[in-house]
Amino acid sequence: MKINRQSTSPTEVTLNIQLDSEDEEPFIARSYRRVVNRMQIPGFRRGKAPRSIVETYVGRTALAQEALDFLIPETLDRVLKEESLEVFAQPDVELLEIEPVSFKAVVPLEPVVDLGDYRHIRLEREPVEVTDAQVDEVIERLRYEAAPWEPVDRPVQFGDLLGLDVAGTIDGQRVVNDRGIDFIPRADNTLPFPGFSPSLEGMAEQEEKEFTLTIPEDYPHRQHAGKECHFRVKVLSIKEKKLPELDDEFAKGVGEGYDSLAGLRTELRQRLTQESEASALRRLEEKSLEQLLQAASVQASGLIFQRELNLMREERERALRSQRLDMETYLRLVGKTEEEFQEEMRPQAQERMTRYLVLRKLAQEEGIEVTPEEVQAEMDTLVSSSGDSREAVRRALSTESARESLRMGVLNRKVLRRLVEIAQGLQVEDPAFIGGEEVASSQSGNQPPALGPGEPEESLSPAAPATEQIPNPEET
Repeated sequence: MKINRQSTSPTEVTLNIQLDSEDEEPFIARSYRRVVNRMQIPGFRRGKAPRSIVETYVGRTALAQEALDFLIPETLDRVLKEESLEVFAQPDVELLEIEPVSFKAVVPLEPVVDLGDYRHIRLEREPVEVTDAQVDEVIERLRYEAAPWEPVDRPVQFGDLLGLDVAGTIDGQRVVNDRGIDFIPRADNTLPFPGFSPSLEGMAEQEEKEFTLTIPEDYPHRQHAGKECHFRVKVLSIKEKKLPELDDEFAKGVGEGYDSLAGLRTELRQRLTQESEASALRRLEEKSLEQLLQAASVQASGLIFQRELNLMREERERALRSQRLDMETYLRLVGKTEEEFQEEMRPQAQERMTRYLVLRKLAQEEGIEVTPEEVQAEMDTLVSSSGDSREAVRRALSTESARESLRMGVLNRKVLRRLVEIAQGLQVEDPAFIGGEEVASSQSGNQPPALGPGEPEESLSPAAPATEQIPNPEET
C-alpha cells in the first residue's frame, strides 16, 4: 500500500492511498462471496460457482467495485490508526481509480481553540422591575382571550374577526382564492400583501369591494415585488370581542381559578418577576458568550463548516416537508438559486459551529461533564410533561441519538451557567448566583397562561400565515 500524506494545516490532513493486489485480495474474496450468491451460472448451484468462473463472467473490476463499500472505510480506518491521526469528523473520501484501487481522503483533525483570557470577562445582570402597567397589560390580554366573538352591526374596524371571500390576481394569474376564511385586520398585519387590512376598514357586512395594491419593491418574494395585485373581496360577517367585567368573577375563570382579582394580580406579578429574571439571565448568558467569542480564536478544517452547512440545509428541508413544501418550490418562492441559498446560510453555519467549538473547549477547560443520571432526569422531565403522549415521547427519547441530543442540551446549560458565574466574578458554588434551573424550579402552584412573548423562532417558510389570517399567496 502506498500512502501519500499531505498537510498544509494543523487541523486537516489529505491522504492519497493506493492499494496493491495483496492489499485488495481479502476484499475481493469477500466481494466474490457476496456476488456468487446472487448469480445463477449454468452448471453450478447458486452460490457454488468457483471464483475463477465468477471473475470470467463479471470481471475483476466488477468485484473490486462491489468491494468498495467495505474496502475504503476499513482501509481508511487502518491507515488512520497507523498514521496516529485523531479524526474530529467524518473524512471526505473521493475514489480516484478502480484498478488498482486508489482514493483520496480529506481528514478533519481536532480544531485548535484558544479561549483567550476568558476568566477576566466581567458583566452585570440587568436589574428586574415589574410595574403595575405590565401587570395590567397581562390582565387585559387575559380578558381578551377569555372574551367570546359576537356579531356586530357596524362597519369593519381593526381587530374585528371577519368572514371573507377573497380573490387576488397578479398579471392575470390567480394568487389568492379563498372562500369563507377568517381574517383579523390589524395595522401590523401585512398578509396577504401590505395594505390589505386598511383596505377593509369601513366595509359593511355583505358588501363587496374591488381594489388594487402595489406590492413594495422590497417584498421578500421577488417574483411579486413591484407588481400590482387586484383584489375582489366580500365581507360575509363581522364580529368583535365582548370583554368581561374586571372583577373577582373574572379571576375565578382564569387558569384553574383564583379567589379574587387581587390574588390573580399577585400571582401575575410573581410570574412576571420570575420570567423577567429568566430573561435577564438569558441575556446575560448571550452577552457573556459574545464576550467569550470575541476573546477566542478558532482554527478548524473548512470541511467541518461545510458539514454544518449541509446539516442546516437538511434541517430546513425537514421543516419545509412538515409544511408540505420541497426545497425546489421553496427556492422558487423566495427567488433564490441553490448557490445563493447556500451562501446566505454559510455565515450562520460558521457561527453555529464556532459557538459549538468554543463552548466545547470551555467545558473541557472547566471540567464540566454530564452524568447518565442527569440525562435520565432530563428525559424524565420531558416525558412527564408530555401528557397523553408520554409513551410516544419515551420511545422517541430512548434512541442513542436522542439521548446524545439530551446530553448536549444539558451540557450547554451547564457550560453557560459556569460562564455567567465567571462573568459575575462568582465561585462555582456561590449562593449569590441564581441559575436558570433555580429560576424555573421556583415556579409552582396555580399558574395562569404564559405571560410574556416566547423566544423568537426562525421562520422556515416564506411569510407563513398565522392562525385566522389569509394564507400567503404562494401557499394557495
